[in-house]
Amino acid sequence: MDARYDAVVVGGGHNGLVAAAYLAKAGARTVVCEARHKTGGAATTDAPWPDAPELKVTRLSYVMSLMPPTILRDLDLARHGYKVHPMGPYYQAWPDGRSLKLHADDARRNHEQVAKFSPKDADALPRWDAWLGGLADVLGPLLMDTPPALGSRRWSDRLDTLRLAWRYRGLDTRTVGDVTRLMTMSISDLLDDWFESEELKAALAINGVIGTWAGPDEPGTAYVMAHHSIGDIGDGHLGGWGFPEGGMGAVADAIHRSATALGATVRTNAPVERILVDNGRARGVVLRGGEELHAPLVVTAVHPKITFLTQIDRAELPAEFVADIERWKTRSGVVKINLALAELPNFTADPGTGVGEHHSGAIELALSTAYIEQAFQDAKQGRASARPFSDGVIPTVLDKTLCPEGMHVMSLFTQWCPAEWAAEPHSDELEAYADRVIGGYAELAPNLEGAILHREVIGPYQMEQEYGLVGGNIFHGELSAEQLFHMRPAPGYAGYRTPIAGLYQASSATHGGGGVCGIPGHHAVREILRDRRRRRPGSRRTGW
Repeated sequence: MDARYDAVVVGGGHNGLVAAAYLAKAGARTVVCEARHKTGGAATTDAPWPDAPELKVTRLSYVMSLMPPTILRDLDLARHGYKVHPMGPYYQAWPDGRSLKLHADDARRNHEQVAKFSPKDADALPRWDAWLGGLADVLGPLLMDTPPALGSRRWSDRLDTLRLAWRYRGLDTRTVGDVTRLMTMSISDLLDDWFESEELKAALAINGVIGTWAGPDEPGTAYVMAHHSIGDIGDGHLGGWGFPEGGMGAVADAIHRSATALGATVRTNAPVERILVDNGRARGVVLRGGEELHAPLVVTAVHPKITFLTQIDRAELPAEFVADIERWKTRSGVVKINLALAELPNFTADPGTGVGEHHSGAIELALSTAYIEQAFQDAKQGRASARPFSDGVIPTVLDKTLCPEGMHVMSLFTQWCPAEWAAEPHSDELEAYADRVIGGYAELAPNLEGAILHREVIGPYQMEQEYGLVGGNIFHGELSAEQLFHMRPAPGYAGYRTPIAGLYQASSATHGGGGVCGIPGHHAVREILRDRRRRRPGSRRTGW
């Protein structure tokens, strides 16, 4: 078979679907090729237990944030089923019966909560929130920018750099210093500068290590915290997070419906084996089985190690670029645990199995920053954490579509197992690790172990083999200082272009990626359209 399109999108995860929707909206005859039986990638809602098909879980990604209102409006996602329930507070309990709740939008209650541990910290928290909000004013818009090719001698690249510098000409030395510190400091050191309470610091450190191969003492984790704190779910709350109704798969489904409504074709069970390149230009793709799809434009939304080291002959690429992709760090040590519960956890600190406010947000297993750091050090030394860190949620408290009345599903995003476990299944060790995670929560909510009806444990090997998350990394590459902005995923190629003409990248390994946000897909198409206009000076045509 031989089919011709204006554009082929490789990968039907949420970024690939966003790119396809924007391409179709611009008039391009677009096809998406997804290897799995369904679209969405890591943003998926599944029924993992054959004997309980009525129980659905958000299998990998589990909460929503960072998707810009621009994408929500442009793709009319609400009309296509996108609906998000804002999460409740961050909640951490301790075995001795104490607990802490932190709300996204209630400064008075936060003051009351933190004052239980430190009146000084309670007074400092509003200043912290204001400081973080000021940094979000600087960093947030950067997510919507295409990084300039710093160091390039091309006049257009230098002009892009000058435009960026001009936009931030009003920043004072204090703000520049704060941004520099944020990019280079550990979240532990940053929090030590602000607060004295170990309980509060543990709660605030969580966003600095989520999905990251680094403990809270590692330089650069302060930025990871900021990355997770500068978005919202569309309700205007800084750092707001939410549960999509229908699970994370419903987000991908809404984008899928938008893309097809705009005219895109979406094919599942269509793994791309090779990207066709002729004289340095992309010409389409070859599917497993030999079918060829031809197009002058290819957008890849899969991991860069898959695209550039597997789907393209390395001889087609500059040696330096290949070396950069080979060096691209994509470790994680993440283990996802999904539970079906007969009743809600009954916390010693906040008793009861009825729905409480503390059940509606993020339920942490992070007793101190030292606790989190030791969990990482265990994995760094080649053994799964003895006392793992976990970010847990119970979306069914707010979303009633995932399971029958009276039951709940609990999603635990846990860390760390050794990064090397991405190479082999380690099934027995993962089950033992999951026992320790659940045991840690049971110290806080003694009924939890007895309430579990089903459980699923997904390690980095399965994440890589089944979902293409190399190393199990949810960001397609670590959010470390040397892998941000103009370095993402390689110097000179952070502008969504590649060394191959007509081949663009839209994976989470590009700038703006990390979280279910759609920014890479949006930006890649924006650059495609800019390049088309440059080739047709003065043209206002949007058709293909």
